[in-house]
Amino acid sequence: MSDEKLVDLNVERAKRVHDLNDKRLNEVRQAFEQAMPLGKTKKKSKNKPKKR
Repeated sequence: MSDEKLVDLNVERAKRVHDLNDKRLNEVRQAFEQAMPLGKTKKKSKNKPKKR
């Protein structure tokens, strides 16, 4: 009985950690999409031209 509980807790913890990582990943992805929209705009580079 105690073994089953231990396994369940480990599984639940793994799920929770995975959800937290997913949440962080999505936040980072959204930030990147705001900074550099993919596919929506074609190469609008706001980079400064290279000085030679």
